[in-house]
Amino acid sequence: MKRIVLLRHGESLWNQENKFTGWTDVDLSPKGIQEAIKAGDLLKEKGFVFDKAYTSYLKRAIKTQNYVLDRLDQDWIPVEKNWRLNEKHYGALQGLNKSTTAARYGDEQVLIWRRSYDIPAPALSPEDPRNPRFKDVPPALLPETESLKDTVERILPYWKEEIFPSLTHIDQILVTAHGNSLRGIIKYLKNISDEDIVGLNLPTAVPYVFDFDNDLRLINDYFLGDPEEIKKLMEAVAKQGQKK
Repeated sequence: MKRIVLLRHGESLWNQENKFTGWTDVDLSPKGIQEAIKAGDLLKEKGFVFDKAYTSYLKRAIKTQNYVLDRLDQDWIPVEKNWRLNEKHYGALQGLNKSTTAARYGDEQVLIWRRSYDIPAPALSPEDPRNPRFKDVPPALLPETESLKDTVERILPYWKEEIFPSLTHIDQILVTAHGNSLRGIIKYLKNISDEDIVGLNLPTAVPYVFDFDNDLRLINDYFLGDPEEIKKLMEAVAKQGQKK
């Protein structure tokens, strides 16, 4: 059997403040560090032994993965970082409080910006200092905003050409990334419709396991942890974009 574990990073400082984060490089909160440690301990308890790990260019994902691998005593495995695993770019919403934004524009509009498949947030202007910059990424490829559809189109070539084919010669992979970049992968793996993907909310630092047979056919998927606790965490994520 082959396995890929998808892991959203632990709570970031801007998650804590209920802000749209996107490509802003925000660190983990103290709670997020503890969430990452807990995820590593749970994976160790369940006997996971990874052959390779992938993560984004953003420190909240990188540090989460570092904590997890440290708890597993697997710091030595190969790790590949790629900008294509970055979070969905939230454009001009980045840095804004989600509840305050909902109070201004309405819960429905914020839900569309957060969870719809093909509607992006308002774009950043070209001169905005929040525009991302990475030395090895051509400027023409860097977004000023993204919908989930855009995010999926950014991620899937890397998934299909690099991450998933790795299972042909190794057995277990850890992918530590972000709520929306992972939603895009899950949408593809489970063939979730454009309409139904709106309802998928990923909690921070809860391992999501995908089991494949030796022919790389998906045979099972499940979250690690207490189902009732995970349900509550998902509901909390869904409420982040509602006005108070």
